[in-house]
Amino acid sequence: MSRLVSYCSVAALLVGAAGVASVQAGHRVVTLAVIMTNDPMANQIKVYDVNSSILLQTLSTHGKGGVGGNARGVKQSNGELFAVVNNGSNTVAVYTRDKNGLRFDKLVTTTSAPVSVDFGHDHLYVAGATTVDSFVVHGNNVEWMDGTTALELAGGGAPPNGRTAQVGVINERRLLVTLKTDPDPGTVDIVPLHKGAVTGGSPTAVSAPAGTLTPFGFSVYPDGTAVITLAHSSQDGLFRDGAFTSVVGAGQAAPCWMTKAGKYVFTANTGSKTISRLIGTGNHVFVDSSVAASIATGGAPSDIDADEGVLGVIDHGAGQSHLSLFTYNKFGELTTSGAPINLGVANANGVAIMPPADRDE
Repeated sequence: MSRLVSYCSVAALLVGAAGVASVQAGHRVVTLAVIMTNDPMANQIKVYDVNSSILLQTLSTHGKGGVGGNARGVKQSNGELFAVVNNGSNTVAVYTRDKNGLRFDKLVTTTSAPVSVDFGHDHLYVAGATTVDSFVVHGNNVEWMDGTTALELAGGGAPPNGRTAQVGVINERRLLVTLKTDPDPGTVDIVPLHKGAVTGGSPTAVSAPAGTLTPFGFSVYPDGTAVITLAHSSQDGLFRDGAFTSVVGAGQAAPCWMTKAGKYVFTANTGSKTISRLIGTGNHVFVDSSVAASIATGGAPSDIDADEGVLGVIDHGAGQSHLSLFTYNKFGELTTSGAPINLGVANANGVAIMPPADRDE
């Protein structure tokens, strides 16, 4: 068990001064893969063209990284906005799309060290070590904080540092935040919203099912059901109407991070160094393919994201981080897209696939 815990808890062109590569893709607006270096002193993001694997930009986040044991430390919205956590600085850096790159916009300050981010209902949501905050979004502008509340464990009290895993929007009235509390099963906090803002009311703290461990990464279907990894017991669960309604064995070790593509959900299995494909329904979750792909580098996969036919996953091994890119079809079948990219850092954490914005297509 301690080995599985460690799996999930630690989990080519140079740019000029402006951070823009000297080779551009002409006038064609491309899909980007954006990763966070997670440097504890000088955090950065790196922006890649998913078609060519060329590094287009390296940009400062104007803060310190260092987050671990989390999911969704970066997030994009509609190909227009991008947010990244500066865990060591209590800030989130916000960027806007600028053709085939990103442009730094601002920093927003959080009420506790930020861990995970999500967009929805004209808001940016940030789960920190002990709190969750909401920020108003107008157009492509992230503005003021309009709500915050403290996170709570199912057994009572605030989560210790390092227990927050992921924040995600369920619907216009609720957020979910997953909290890891081994050897206890763990907690899913249901955070109330009003007109998109965190109300300040106490979350409803729901325990993971008996016999399971560590609600970690999750993805949400349009009907409000969520498929959640139960990472340290190598299971996946379906969460609906404030409760776990189904739990299934993952068939792989330590499914931790998760992303959705249409009706399919993909998990990065850190222990098995594979990617699985799942399907959630209103009442059940099914493993459609226990090994939809393997990690070619032999590294342990971590954060994963998919959009517009492209899936990206980060892995770690031998002191290096890599980005592997895949394409997927309507059946959720994955095909390798080029060789893995060596990111040049040891602890990259977070990946977002950012397709062209609607205005650019």
